[in-house]
Amino acid sequence: MSTLLNDQICFTLYATSMAINRTYKPMLDAMGITYPQYLVLSVLAEEDGMTIGAIATRLSLESSTVTPPVKRL
Repeated sequence: MSTLLNDQICFTLYATSMAINRTYKPMLDAMGITYPQYLVLSVLAEEDGMTIGAIATRLSLESSTVTPPVKRL
């Protein structure tokens, strides 16, 4: 297995994630929301009235991670 950073899938995924966040940031800033809040709103656009637990499951997160962005909304 290569130890070069660019050969590691975890780095490729990290770099891609950062690029996506940079792309979305201007739009989210204009809307006054964070990326996690955007994800919550996107899930709710699919199905309104979901519980925190259902949102967390859809986002593959823990409920305790989803609660703060929901409260800020």
